[in-house]
Amino acid sequence: QVQLVESGGGLLQVGGSLRLACIVSGRALDDYMMGWFRQAPGKEREFITAITWRHLMPYYADSMNGRFTISRDIAKNTTFLQMDSLKVEDTAVYFCETGKLNHWNEATAGNPNNYKYWGQGTQVTVSS
Repeated sequence: QVQLVESGGGLLQVGGSLRLACIVSGRALDDYMMGWFRQAPGKEREFITAITWRHLMPYYADSMNGRFTISRDIAKNTTFLQMDSLKVEDTAVYFCETGKLNHWNEATAGNPNNYKYWGQGTQVTVSS
């Protein structure tokens, strides 16, 4: 059974940076995609970025404006979300997730229904 655990959230001021981590366990196959979503209070879950585990090939939501970067450490079964120039509106619970890859495109990456397994989330709070 696939399990995901996020870490790295916290409280910081506008303009600061954080790096979130997601440790993935129980994955026997390489044909999975790994993504990051966030959910602010009162809002729908929002796509941030996603990759295929083997080939990377990242997609990013346009709304992130280049401030967020996804990466992975294959040896540690870990994905990272580097967040820079944080804004108050970035305050949300951040989730990592994974699902089995069929074919890779922007619509596939950004659709939360394509991710079967989700972590518990980590809170990021940005204040002025």
